[in-house]
Amino acid sequence: MSNNQFDNKSAAWSALFSEPMSELVKRYTSSVFFDKRLWQVDIRGSLAHAEMLCHQGILSDADHSAIQGGMAAIAAEIESGNFDWKLDLEDVHLNIEARLIQLAGDAGKRLHTGRSRNDQVATDVRLWLRDEIDLIGVLLIELQKALVALADEHAETIMPGFTHLQVAQPVSFGHHMLAYVEMFARDAERMHDLRARVNRLPLGAAALAGTSYRLDRERVAASLGMQGVCQNSLDAVSDRDFAIEFAAAASLAMVHISRLSEELVLWMSQSFGFIDLADRFCTGSSIMPQKKNPDVPELARGKTGRVVGHLMGLITLMKGQPLAYNKDNQEDKEPLFDSVDTLKDTLRLFAELVGGIRVNAQAMQAAARKGYATATDLADYLTKQGVPFRDAHETVAHAVKEAITRGLDLSELPLEVLQGFNPGIGADVFHVLSLNGSLQARNIVGGTAPEQVRAQVLRHRQRLG
Repeated sequence: MSNNQFDNKSAAWSALFSEPMSELVKRYTSSVFFDKRLWQVDIRGSLAHAEMLCHQGILSDADHSAIQGGMAAIAAEIESGNFDWKLDLEDVHLNIEARLIQLAGDAGKRLHTGRSRNDQVATDVRLWLRDEIDLIGVLLIELQKALVALADEHAETIMPGFTHLQVAQPVSFGHHMLAYVEMFARDAERMHDLRARVNRLPLGAAALAGTSYRLDRERVAASLGMQGVCQNSLDAVSDRDFAIEFAAAASLAMVHISRLSEELVLWMSQSFGFIDLADRFCTGSSIMPQKKNPDVPELARGKTGRVVGHLMGLITLMKGQPLAYNKDNQEDKEPLFDSVDTLKDTLRLFAELVGGIRVNAQAMQAAARKGYATATDLADYLTKQGVPFRDAHETVAHAVKEAITRGLDLSELPLEVLQGFNPGIGADVFHVLSLNGSLQARNIVGGTAPEQVRAQVLRHRQRLG
C-alpha cells in the first residue's frame, strides 16, 4: 500500500467495500471541522504511545525517531495554518495519521499498533477536557476574588434582603456578594473532584477488548500525567460519563451565574436603582436614546439554557447505547466543546464585570426601610424578655399593622404606642429597630454583621491566595 493510503476516506478499509462513500455521507459522518481542536492532545497521546511501543520493543528506535520528527512537522504546519485538513479523512485522528505517513513512511503506519480510534479518541477528549478543567478552575478563582473585593468594600452597605422577592430583613451587600463566592467555591470543588475521574487513560483498550501486544499502559498514563488507567476495555471506549459529569458541573456553574445575572438586571433597573454596570458591558436601544441595557447579564441567562441543554443532550446520547463503542459518540464533542467555551467566556467576562459594579448605597438603604425589614428584630427583642416567640410574632404583626395604618416605619412609632402592644418595650428598642442595629445583631458565623463579613473576606482571601 502506498504512503497515500488515506487519500480518500474509504481507502482505510477499501478491501471490504465495492463502492465509494457518497459525498453526502462524507459530510454527514465527518467531524474534522469541529474535532480538529483536539490536534495538540492527539499528537501528545500519539507520542506517548509511540514512546511506550519503543520501550516495549514493539517499535524500533528508528521508527520512533521518524514519528517524533513527523509529529513535530505536523504541529508546526497546524500552528502556522498550513495544514491541509481533508473532509475525506473524516476526523482529526485520520488527518494527522495520513500526514504522518506522508512524512515518515512505514513508521507512520506502525504508530497505530496496539490501539484503535475508539481508545484514541476517548484518550484525546479526556486529555483535552482535563486541561480545560484546569483553566476553568483558575477562572473560577478570579471571579471569586472579584466578588470578595466587592464584598470587602461594602461590608457595611445595607440593602434589603428578600424572600419571595419581598423585603424580608436588612443584610449587608458584602454578605450578599459572599453568597455567590460560596456557590462558585463549590463549583470549583466539583471541577476539582471530577478532574480525577476524567484523568484516567483509555488507551490500550483498543477497539473494545484490549490488545494482544505487550503494552505498558501505566507507562503511557504516567507520561501523560494521568491518574491510572481505565480498568475495563469495554467501559473505557464506550462511556462518556466523564463528559456528562462535566456538563452537569458546568450547568450548575452557569445556573449560579444566571442567578447573579438576574439580580444584576433587577438591581440596575430604575425600579431598584441599586447598582450601575460599566458601559462596556451594556448596550443602548436602537429607538430609545435613554436606554442602557445590561446585555452581558441577560445573555449569560440565555447561555445558561444552552449549557443545560447540552447536558440533557449528552445524557440522552448515552442512554440507549449498548456496549461498546457506537458512532453515536461522535455527537459528544460539539456539546462538550460549546459548554467549555461558553463557561470559560462567561467566567472571564463576569470577573471583569463584577470589578466594575458601582453601588448606590443610598438607594439600597432607602429600599431596606420599606417593608418593615426589622419586624423580626422586634420579635427577637420581646423573646429575649421572656415572651414566647409565637406570642412575640403575633404582637409584632399587630404593631406592623398599626405602622401601616399610620404610614410609618416601626422605628418611627412613638414609644407609648409600642408599649401598648407590650409594656416591657423600652427606649432601647429603637436601636434594635434601626437598620444598623439589625445588621450588627446578627454577629454569628454565617451572619450578615459587618464583623462576620470581614472575617469571611479574610477566610476567602487566605483560601484563594
